[in-house]
Amino acid sequence: MCEADAYMVSNDHEDMILEAVDLVKPEGQDQWRLVSIYGEQKTLRARLHRMALSQHKLLFAPVD
Repeated sequence: MCEADAYMVSNDHEDMILEAVDLVKPEGQDQWRLVSIYGEQKTLRARLHRMALSQHKLLFAPVD
């Protein structure tokens, strides 16, 4: 499987946003649509902080 879990990073703490993300689509300035393999969707306002694909993680940071 190639999906990854999405997290919001704040003060070195990772909070899960969505599991098993299959699609990450930019929706505008600092806005992303995430779609899981189960069809669950979330839109978030954040910036992409880091992708750790060997750990299956997508890390986002809040927009100031």
